[in-house]
Amino acid sequence: MKTTVKKIYFPELSAIEAAATTLKGVATVTPLQENFNLSNTYSANIFLKREDLQQVRSYKIRGAYNKINSLSAHEVAKGIICASAGNHAQGVALACRKKEIHGTIFMPAPTPKQKVEQVRMFGGTFVTIELVGDTFDDSYTNARSFADKNNMTFVHPFDDEKVIEGQGTVGLEIINQSDVPIDYVFVPVGGGGLASGLSSVFKYLSPNTKIIGVEPSGAPSMQNALDKGNPVKLNKIDKFVDGAAVQQVGNLTHQICAENLDAMVTVPEGQVCQTILEMYNKEAIVVEPAGALTVSVLHQFKEELKGKNIVCVVSGSNNDITRTAEIKERALLHNGLKHYFIIRFPQRAGALKEFVMNVLGENDDITFFEYSKKTTRENGPAVVGIELVDSKDLHPLIQRMKSLNFYGEYLNDKPNLFEFLV
Repeated sequence: MKTTVKKIYFPELSAIEAAATTLKGVATVTPLQENFNLSNTYSANIFLKREDLQQVRSYKIRGAYNKINSLSAHEVAKGIICASAGNHAQGVALACRKKEIHGTIFMPAPTPKQKVEQVRMFGGTFVTIELVGDTFDDSYTNARSFADKNNMTFVHPFDDEKVIEGQGTVGLEIINQSDVPIDYVFVPVGGGGLASGLSSVFKYLSPNTKIIGVEPSGAPSMQNALDKGNPVKLNKIDKFVDGAAVQQVGNLTHQICAENLDAMVTVPEGQVCQTILEMYNKEAIVVEPAGALTVSVLHQFKEELKGKNIVCVVSGSNNDITRTAEIKERALLHNGLKHYFIIRFPQRAGALKEFVMNVLGENDDITFFEYSKKTTRENGPAVVGIELVDSKDLHPLIQRMKSLNFYGEYLNDKPNLFEFLV
């Protein structure tokens, strides 16, 4: 008896080229720009693929439109539904508007307000938004259940052949736009749709190019899948890099990335925040956390990048300005410049003045202070946040606290307490 072995799907180059034709007039051919600051920093030729300049401010329109355009009249008539942390939702919303069909879009309740408003704007009367759950995976589960119950057509954000082929057009454009052989491409990974499509193009047309997948340290779903040999749902993730905070990658994307990626690496969320600030301050480029992943990882490869031609895919710019304070805070913490303490203040006049004059360094700055006087106690605890100019100033600061009997407890390494402050 013959055993039937299921063929593993890998996108054909012809299918990705067909997707590029479908997307003409819908997705922007985004620029491939050399970045002189990064090139000088790493002694390399570093180019940014500016998918943040799409109309929906991310590459997601490519896969969403390519998928929806492929649906039969019967599938469309059943109604379109998707789940998204924000960017796929905008792609689906715009695709529904252009095709004049109705879509229901499930998004996590904590999705930045800016992304929700963008979905409403792009979709207009053609979309209905449902804010459900805390994470993408919560929204995904609810959307799939709703789709099954109402016999609707589900448009997956990454684990779908047509979506992967649409995202693969980013790779086609990079190759067509480059005048030099590309040594490395750094691509952000959430569910793995972009990495799957792009890496497949390079395996066909530029097989010597190294493709490096990058995901946030707090949500290493693809790294976990590659280590285990199959997609496994992470019990807990850091949702800050919302565009790449996925608890479980897809079966298709895992198979393709396992075959095509030369390396899969992670970046701390604090480093991502530092990159967001630097790109805004130095380049006037606004990126969302997922869009900053590929630039954030360059320092991990700085020695092998010298003299090479590098492409970083800047995947999106849907960032909410209300997150700026958190972004700055996370960057300072990552760089060792922001520290929180419980300080034991003697309950006498002049104690705070003594702390400021004799404990704080010349350039240290108090950025958080919370204190309640307890008249029956010799000492009163205060939670104090201090920002340093140099991370090396931390040890001398703690020594001065201890020698003058102000030191109570260091909070940065106590996550159960620290999460109430950051």
